[in-house]
Amino acid sequence: MAGKFTIGLVQMRCTPHPKDNLSRAVERIEEAARGGAQVVCLQELFGSQYFCQREDAALFDLAEPIPGPTTNVLAETARRHQVVVIASVFERRAAGVYHNSAAVLDADGSLVSVYRKTHIPDDPLYYEKYYFTPGDLGYPACDTRVGRLGALVCWDQWYPEAARLVALRGAQVLFYPTAIGWRPSEKERHGREQYDAWRTIQRSHAIANGMYVAAVNRVGHEGPPKGGLEFFGGSFLCDPFGVVIAEASHDREEIVYGVCDPARIEEVRRNWPFLRDRRIDTYGALTARLID
Repeated sequence: MAGKFTIGLVQMRCTPHPKDNLSRAVERIEEAARGGAQVVCLQELFGSQYFCQREDAALFDLAEPIPGPTTNVLAETARRHQVVVIASVFERRAAGVYHNSAAVLDADGSLVSVYRKTHIPDDPLYYEKYYFTPGDLGYPACDTRVGRLGALVCWDQWYPEAARLVALRGAQVLFYPTAIGWRPSEKERHGREQYDAWRTIQRSHAIANGMYVAAVNRVGHEGPPKGGLEFFGGSFLCDPFGVVIAEASHDREEIVYGVCDPARIEEVRRNWPFLRDRRIDTYGALTARLID
């Protein structure tokens, strides 16, 4: 069995300037590596402010290929510091076809996996269907120097089917780069319950699948001063029984560190053998939209 490894989750603010955001992300990766992290995960679309608050065709210019300029810089950073890096990128696949993707770069700088966000929201200030084509690469898990990892993206975190498929492919840790926040007008009335729901659903994926789950959110206000979104941070890592072992604040840039121990996965799954007891012969109807 592979040994323990340390995870670093980078929770940061984003500026309107992509080069500045990439430079700051590199600095955070380097800091996390100095702090002992062997895997570093960045938040969703860290290269820019969250542009999906409006529909603007000019914003497609933010997209780039994978491999491309951003992943090349991060690959060199990963290689130089011998860390695995998970990075969310606005991917330009072809003219008119764009994805919200997560790239996994191994500690030697090699690109070992790309995931394209599959569940695409369309809500006030989250107009992602305008920008992103649903992913078509399935729900992968990939081997890295430290272990077998999976990465989904934000809205995917509400869907137990997606988490289960990553678990069935052997992931020890499921990462969710995220950009989720409060609308300032709703925070006082609904903020606490919204955050609790977000945290709870991801802890439930850890419990149901017996794997570590890491959620990496951005922080800070973006958009008009009296509107926009206040990203609520709260990045966290929980163990295979949903115990939160590391958690960030709601209002500060931070690097959250936590240890993944494969022996803990073994222990939890032996005592709570949900994967063993699945009745896969009874689940065919899950492919229906509704059962009328």
